[in-house]
Amino acid sequence: MQRLAGTVWSDVTLRRTRGQADPDAPPRAVALPAAWEDGAADALAALMPGAGPGTRPLSLVSLAEAWIRRAAAGAAALGLPEAGSLAEALRALLLARRGAPGASVWRDSTGDEPRFVLNLPAFLEAPAGFDSAGYARAVRLAVLALEGLSAGRARRLRVGFADLAGLLAGLGLDYESREAREVAQAIAALTRGAAEAASGECAAMLGERAPVTLFAPPPPAACAVPGLAEAAREALDAAAAAPGLRHESLFALSPADAVEALLGAESAGLAPAAGPSRLTATGGEEPTAAARRAGARAGALLAPRGPEARAAMQAAVEPFLHAGAPAPVAASERPRPVPMPAPTRAAARGQVWKVSIAGHRVTLRTAEHPDGTLSEVSLTLAKDSAAFRGVLDALCQSVSLGLARGVPLAEFVQAHAYTRFGPAGVVEGDSRIARATSILDWGFRRLALEYLEGPALADPTEEECGAELGVAAGEQPLLPLEAPAGPKARRRSLRLVG
Repeated sequence: MQRLAGTVWSDVTLRRTRGQADPDAPPRAVALPAAWEDGAADALAALMPGAGPGTRPLSLVSLAEAWIRRAAAGAAALGLPEAGSLAEALRALLLARRGAPGASVWRDSTGDEPRFVLNLPAFLEAPAGFDSAGYARAVRLAVLALEGLSAGRARRLRVGFADLAGLLAGLGLDYESREAREVAQAIAALTRGAAEAASGECAAMLGERAPVTLFAPPPPAACAVPGLAEAAREALDAAAAAPGLRHESLFALSPADAVEALLGAESAGLAPAAGPSRLTATGGEEPTAAARRAGARAGALLAPRGPEARAAMQAAVEPFLHAGAPAPVAASERPRPVPMPAPTRAAARGQVWKVSIAGHRVTLRTAEHPDGTLSEVSLTLAKDSAAFRGVLDALCQSVSLGLARGVPLAEFVQAHAYTRFGPAGVVEGDSRIARATSILDWGFRRLALEYLEGPALADPTEEECGAELGVAAGEQPLLPLEAPAGPKARRRSLRLVG
């Protein structure tokens, strides 16, 4: 730790605890600042996953220094402004829990667009104020750090904020109010302006890749936070004065990862708060950090919001983003009770059809509810094998049970029409159905004619009703058999009889 002497880490007292990436993962030894809660230890374990008895303990200082030194070295190699003080500024930003890069930077993985998240509640100032100047410096610092980490190769950066709901609760503003949306607009405008101004500084030294946005959406003329709207306007003016931009996009909100939890943010991006309390490991409840900041009004300010409130907030912020806001997490529907079977004994009437299919007499009986809808189905045959009649009866019972539980009749018709099961051929006794591929085909097409709207299903062709297609193998004749022409030849030999 000698190389950290003289840095902000020198005055930080660390405590050892154990963190878990998820409840099923084995706990790992974690060292983090003494003032940070245990949730930060779990977040650090999730940032650097690993398991097993040989897994090394995790230290926030060591893990942070890895990416901080990479960012500072990259910025110095590119000749970025204030590269010499970049490392110390990043340490102070992380220690104050105001900002940190995304999980891919901590893991030193390539392929993703570099991401940096700023924790909005960490910029609160008493009473009901916001550190606009400090936030603008943090945005600039994030752009320079990501440019150094990518060695100047990244064309798109993702600088964003987290826990807007916690900030609004700390300011005493209702998430659904017009004042809250104006504050969110001002913060979004400040983020975009400061990020584009920093990108312009990089472009002046390394060359521009994109033109300056001359027609950026205007920030609100005023908002509930003193000085915030003016700071946003100044940031956008500074961005417009840049010679060009180094990056094609800068300001984007991303789905949350473990970094938000490490910083103490309790909601992602512009999402509303989940509530004023959260569950503990022992099954109890404890107030959230936002609830402690909101005080007596926590219940009203942090009450769960509907999708309309989030959509209104997104509509207010989205014009300032360089990329679309992430879609909200789909909420699971409330469990619905299983529908009770419709009473079948109340059926007061029904219908009967008697036909002959390829010489086999078939009877179709139905029962109906008082409103005329179908409730029960029965198919019987005058003469056929017991096994065949049993299968047919079981199928009709299944259809009746399905109808009682809300399965549409059209689904059964689609499944059983034109099936090949049993006798097939000409239908006698039905003026609207001339041929059928099976008893089931005729029965369900007859039900469709009687109980469903729409055009009648066409009759099958004579080829489709061939006798060999519908007759079961057990009903095929077994004779004549190939009999031998004569008796088997016998061995002729002399036999002595004593």
